[in-house]
Amino acid sequence: MIHYYVSFENPLTFYLQIQMTYEVAANATQALELQLPAWRPGRYELQNFAQKLQHVVIEDAASGEVLAARKITKDRWQVTDAAGKTVRVRYNFYAHQMDAGGSWLDETQLYLNPVQALFYIEGRQQEACQLALDLPEGWQLACGLPQSGPNTLQAQNFDHLADSPLIASPTLQYRNYEVDGLPFYIWIQGECPVDWPRLVADFRAFSQEQLALFGGFPASDYHFLNQILPYKHYHGVEHLNSTVIVLGPAELLMTEGLYKELLGVSCHELFHAWNIKSIRPIEMQPYDYARENYFRTCFIAEGITTYYGEYLLARAGVRTAAQYFQELNIVLRKHFDDYGRYHLSVADASMDLWLDGYKPGVPDRKVSVYHKGALVALLLDLTLRQLSNHKRSLDDVMRRLWEEFGKTGLGYTEDDYTRIVKEVAGRDMQAYFDKFIYGTAPLEEPLNRVLGFVGCRLHIEQNASASEGIYGFRTVVKNERTEVTDILPDAPAALALTVDDEIVAVNGRRVDMNLHNLLSDGATQHEVTVFRQNRLVTVQLAAEVGHHFWQKITVEKLHTTTPEQQASFQQWLHQEF
Repeated sequence: MIHYYVSFENPLTFYLQIQMTYEVAANATQALELQLPAWRPGRYELQNFAQKLQHVVIEDAASGEVLAARKITKDRWQVTDAAGKTVRVRYNFYAHQMDAGGSWLDETQLYLNPVQALFYIEGRQQEACQLALDLPEGWQLACGLPQSGPNTLQAQNFDHLADSPLIASPTLQYRNYEVDGLPFYIWIQGECPVDWPRLVADFRAFSQEQLALFGGFPASDYHFLNQILPYKHYHGVEHLNSTVIVLGPAELLMTEGLYKELLGVSCHELFHAWNIKSIRPIEMQPYDYARENYFRTCFIAEGITTYYGEYLLARAGVRTAAQYFQELNIVLRKHFDDYGRYHLSVADASMDLWLDGYKPGVPDRKVSVYHKGALVALLLDLTLRQLSNHKRSLDDVMRRLWEEFGKTGLGYTEDDYTRIVKEVAGRDMQAYFDKFIYGTAPLEEPLNRVLGFVGCRLHIEQNASASEGIYGFRTVVKNERTEVTDILPDAPAALALTVDDEIVAVNGRRVDMNLHNLLSDGATQHEVTVFRQNRLVTVQLAAEVGHHFWQKITVEKLHTTTPEQQASFQQWLHQEF
């Protein structure tokens, strides 16, 4: 067994003291290598957690003698001459990252994501692990790992340990509920008002809907670990039988806006317990924590989960249809605002998560696996329902993935997903994959077509902003300076302006929080004066008659529908039309 021990001396420094102890066989002839993970599952980019380590010491636990060891990569250490010895690794870890994938220490709590802070031994990842915590009296511990003693957690192997975050605090609140005999725990750390009856009822409803969809659960229990902060924040990360959700501001938790976010992210993260934690791409069976794990199917892992995260809240009766459409409209806006959809497929965007997927990146380069992934999931779900008159749907695809790959622990491939979709559809679906997964075909027409099956349509509304709708550029005001932030490549502004231009005048009139008014005078041409790289430049903006940019695309119900459309709507959303 590999033993880990976590303590802290002065929480005001944010440093944890960590020890790892393990035995080396007397007949061991090869050097052992210690690896600190370079990334964490759920965020597919290298994060180089070794930046958070201080003062690494590798020694003989019995004598305290420092062993022969050397660092061989940025996050890998090689230990020699350790045969027959009990090795102890000591170091400090800087826990000062408060988000759903981070770790945090202060005088009020210890929050730890083990994947950031704990080494594993190359070749011994399958050994059982024990994590002991030195906590102050009266602190409570929330974690998905089983406890074998006071503040002592047991893990089947390193993956199990790495994927089990914990919160320890004297002020933790919790409630639990059951669905089909399965216990769920809602933990809350933070000073916030909580309407527990409402919260538990809503969580039970969407949990029941998800269990009914899959017909089984990958774990014996589940823990929602909530960090509710005194300032604005939004983040969630999935784990084997838990999730960490970080939201704020705390005093607004039960208000409509933030409570909506809590429900949305919680339903999304629970769906991940099946989709990515259990139904896992072959490229991540097993995880390789030392380097990139490239995979082309994040449109399944994140895109389908983003679709179901909001859709199932409506299907469970937690959201109204109108509330669901509001959330779907946000996804539509983010997708159609992004001209990167013309340049990169959602499959290639899955690969590029490891490149720049979580940063804005250069303009018009990439598409979102979350937003486009959700829309192509919606398209597929409604297509399958239309082909079978609701006898089959995306639910059937997910159940097949669960039966064939989630329950068996086998990794699925792109071809496996394509095969299952075709088998559920009962027909060739290659055009769907060629156009919308591996290609960049527009989504407007096919979405509009399948939405019509359930009595809805895409509504296109012109952008009321002159700068955006007529000329195709966006600005932000910083310190009373109006700066250009985005320009559409096919818009009139692309011939005259550049990103970072500071607009100072329109037709000789000073720009001071009045850009929209100055451009909305009915003229089709404007003289614009800008500072460009600290040089004063005057350019001409000329509108293109009949062309409109950054249109607002939303979902709405048709004004006139047939009984069949209304029935389809009810079968899809489980709500009356």
